[in-house]
Amino acid sequence: MRKYWLDNLRWVIVLLVLFYHVIYFYNNKGVFGGIGGFGGNQYQDIVMYVLYPWFMMLMFLIAGISSRYSLEKISSKQFLSSRTRKLLVPATLGLFILHWITGFFNSQGASLANGSPVFSDEMPVFIKYFIWTLSGTGPLWFIQDLWLFSIILLLIRKFDKKDKLWQACEKIGIIPIILLGLLLYVGSFTLISNPRAESFDGLLNLYKPLNYLIPFLMGYFVFSHNKVQEILGKYSPILISIAIICGTILTITTFGQDNTSPQYLQSPLNIIYTWFMMLGLLGIFQRFFNKTNPFATYMTKSSYGLYIVHYLVIASFGYILKVYTSLPIFAIYATLTLAVFVLSPLIYEILRRIPFIRYCVFGIKK
Repeated sequence: MRKYWLDNLRWVIVLLVLFYHVIYFYNNKGVFGGIGGFGGNQYQDIVMYVLYPWFMMLMFLIAGISSRYSLEKISSKQFLSSRTRKLLVPATLGLFILHWITGFFNSQGASLANGSPVFSDEMPVFIKYFIWTLSGTGPLWFIQDLWLFSIILLLIRKFDKKDKLWQACEKIGIIPIILLGLLLYVGSFTLISNPRAESFDGLLNLYKPLNYLIPFLMGYFVFSHNKVQEILGKYSPILISIAIICGTILTITTFGQDNTSPQYLQSPLNIIYTWFMMLGLLGIFQRFFNKTNPFATYMTKSSYGLYIVHYLVIASFGYILKVYTSLPIFAIYATLTLAVFVLSPLIYEILRRIPFIRYCVFGIKK
């Protein structure tokens, strides 16, 4: 029986990612990327403090659960083939077909922030194209990580052929579930606290491979069990209440800091907020949203595509709105929000109907 609540939670998080990137693009809290803010406190940046600690962590945990369900239906070979087509192809070929445009606008934004052009006029266009391609990855880091985690999972399954580890996690109770959050705390210290300039340290802190592998594997081995999901549903009001209290305190006491820095992410309060929010949302959706309708069905099928294309809209329209218009700040945010929620589905629906393009960008064969 299909778990509609899991589908619903996944596409709701994708929609939150779209809105998050609207706010992130104009943030002035020192968070890497975007095009810079408008000055002042920018209290709208609170959205980043509320969402960033947990939403990608939860996406990886959900991916781990889904991987378990997939591998119950198909072989490891089929799983690898499917994951390579749906994850690795869009994260490589898709860069050359579509996301170089994102890289172009990223370079424009960097030029604006630096006060001088990123590229010299003498640099050949084809060199710029390859640089734009490499810098156009954007949110595709998620599917690149996910492909790597899928390979690691298959290797673990090879050593655990009798599925003993998964079976051992079935009888876990609410207290051990809560204590699993300590693994996130341990994982946070795999981040590089003082990244060196002109090195790959910043890139590793973006991808956080060891940090995100933990929720992915917990999703596969622990949270794919029906009993565990039912426990979270039972305690969901308490779990989400704790998360809201911790998140409120965290946001009030840290507003103005770079909420993506290793030091911020390693703080105990951030870990507590992150873990209880993840558990609470899993429980809330399991308990109250295990149903579907035409809109939810469409979002279940299209949310991956929306995730793939949405940052192109953010980078291009976000840049144009700030540089070439004199709209009030509120109007800029409202216009970019409308653009990303309207144009992302439109771009997805157009591209998925074009042979070869749909394969490169979304990993869709037919």
